[in-house]
Amino acid sequence: MSPETPQSADLKTLWPGAATRFLALRLLPGDDLRAALQAAFAAEREHAGFVVACVGSLSKVALRPAGKDSAMLLEVTLEIVSLSGTFSKDGPHLHISVSDSRGQMLGGHLLEGSIVRTTAEVILGLAPVHFRRAPDPRTGYPELFFD
Repeated sequence: MSPETPQSADLKTLWPGAATRFLALRLLPGDDLRAALQAAFAAEREHAGFVVACVGSLSKVALRPAGKDSAMLLEVTLEIVSLSGTFSKDGPHLHISVSDSRGQMLGGHLLEGSIVRTTAEVILGLAPVHFRRAPDPRTGYPELFFD
């Protein structure tokens, strides 16, 4: 492996659970889900965060499905079924699943332009470690690493 290639020791980190702070947010109709979460994280002192829970609804979703380079935009009433991901000073990496009025689901990378319909109740975990994104030659993408 080259010096730039991360070793397995670089791919995990530990911290005491009691050191994690939690931030509860309630987003309002018209808020951009991704932009609001990114701003909330940026306002905190921690350099690492993660989504603990999220429920709510969207009137519009912008996402990038797996294996696609372009965004999918839908303007329809949707329930947030799940939201997961991480936050670092390099930006968030968020995946969302939504369902429509027939219960059909779709998901992918959450993009800006996903608009809250009635509410989005979100709990973020804030950790006393450093998450960062750096190119990983094995994937060709900026991936999560820990300091």
